[in-house]
Amino acid sequence: MLISDQPLVLPVGGDVVRAGFPSPAEDFHVDRLDLTAILVTHPQATFLLRLRGDSMKDAGLFDGDLLVVNRALKPVHQDVVVAVVDGEFTCKSLWLKYGRMKLVAANPTYPEIVPKDGQTVEIWGVVTASIKRFRGGGR
Repeated sequence: MLISDQPLVLPVGGDVVRAGFPSPAEDFHVDRLDLTAILVTHPQATFLLRLRGDSMKDAGLFDGDLLVVNRALKPVHQDVVVAVVDGEFTCKSLWLKYGRMKLVAANPTYPEIVPKDGQTVEIWGVVTASIKRFRGGGR
């Protein structure tokens, strides 16, 4: 799914919400934030992909999350990327050192993907954000 260059502006209450001790409700005020401006730096090269599987769970990426993927960024060591391995999409951490590359899962039950001779591996894009749904509407 290609990201639109139209802004997605939603209300935001205050700047932060504490996960420790609550703050007084009188500090609450409503502003508006443009999610497109926050999540998308290259609209024509940014896509949403839905993650399937649990190979990246230790990186906080879970089955059903929407990944914001930027194809304009040059991938670097330790980026979370979407790669195409022999025609199949996968999401893994990129390991780039000493002129070598491998794709590493964030779940110890999955093996590393080390390209073999004749195997096609393309880094398709860099994951720049994840959108999680906890409950309610939509897909």
